[in-house]
Amino acid sequence: MEIALDPLWDSGRIRALINSGDAGGLIRFVRQERGWRQTDLGRRAGYSASAISRLENAGSVADVHVLKSIAAALEIPVGVIGAVLGVTERSAARVAPAPRKEPAEEDPMHRRTLLAAFGLAVPSHLLLKVDDALASMPAPAGDVTLSTGASQLARARTLFDGGHHANLLTLLPQLLAGAHTVAESRMPEAYTHLAGCYGLATEALTKIGRYASARLTADRASVYAALSESPLAVASATRSLGIVLRHQDRADAAERLTLEAAAKLESSTGLRTLAERAAFAQMLCTGSYTAAQNGDRARALELIGDAERAARALPHRPVPGQSPTLTPAAVRLYEVGVHWALGDAGTAIHAGQALHPRQFHTPERRGRLHTDLARAWWQWGKPEQTAQELLLAHRAAPAEVRDRPTIRAIVTDLVRAHPRASGVRELAGALATSRRQL
Repeated sequence: MEIALDPLWDSGRIRALINSGDAGGLIRFVRQERGWRQTDLGRRAGYSASAISRLENAGSVADVHVLKSIAAALEIPVGVIGAVLGVTERSAARVAPAPRKEPAEEDPMHRRTLLAAFGLAVPSHLLLKVDDALASMPAPAGDVTLSTGASQLARARTLFDGGHHANLLTLLPQLLAGAHTVAESRMPEAYTHLAGCYGLATEALTKIGRYASARLTADRASVYAALSESPLAVASATRSLGIVLRHQDRADAAERLTLEAAAKLESSTGLRTLAERAAFAQMLCTGSYTAAQNGDRARALELIGDAERAARALPHRPVPGQSPTLTPAAVRLYEVGVHWALGDAGTAIHAGQALHPRQFHTPERRGRLHTDLARAWWQWGKPEQTAQELLLAHRAAPAEVRDRPTIRAIVTDLVRAHPRASGVRELAGALATSRRQL
């Protein structure tokens, strides 16, 4: 049987890591591509998060056995590991993962799911175009004004909220090019617009697990937000940067940055407008989630409680044109994630079951409700409930299952460990169909 080549193993970044012999960097890069934290990889490989950190930061590897175990958990092909260690030809990086011996009854589904889980979330040529644009901004197509740019940004936001990530990535290079042209006026509102475009790019790239590119766009959003002198733009850009830092295993820095920005927003504006209150509450939510992932239970619960109190004055339906579009229900959805991150699956499920999809007004948020519940059920060891929530998420917003690396990893684990559980085969089939439609 012919096995499809995963483009990841022939990417420029992989070749560069092989050429430099940076085994630790290879582990870090692939882990981040999977959307895993160091604790996630440690759990799968049987090592502590600190051991993973030491390996990633060491560059060279003293214990090849440890490297092989961790590489196996990441499903890095043997040829790639041999190449980075200098024991095989470097062209060996152009190989697909070795086939595994699997139970016959789960073979076709398992294979489809592996491709769905570890292949690129969106077409690779779109990612390359975005990376090219970030390296050398293209010329805008036609005349662009602040008004037309705002319309383009609104359209791009609608694509994100609808889970149309491929379409959004197609639009991003020209969106950014046009925003840069508008910003040549050096008007504060033009810088605000440019920061908003880079902020949306950061959200999209983070969603699909492209953390290195997301860090670049987040940094640029912060620079242009500062030039705009808009407290809301600065808060939004800082929050986006904090989220990227969290995904890059810098939770301490992410939490500090986010909470300092929240305090500055409160002190500089007095939170007099609806948008300022919503931004403040959302930053508290992000700070809470980051504290939870950092293992700081007391801080996480304190912050999510503060966020809920701050959100009480917000409307239950988003206000058109308001950014961020936060509601009290959205804050409670953050609470689900906080309890999950703290390891309290039962509390997370209880909080999530008090919510209803009708409380969320975009496919992305409705899908997120179900994926957050799925993570909690999976943490609790309930495969059938996990599969059912993922099916609901896929029906609401296929991209929430298809494009998020951590969720695709749960699907893969479901198929491996529970191929006959109710809903698993249906879920794998739905995900494979969704990917073919890209």
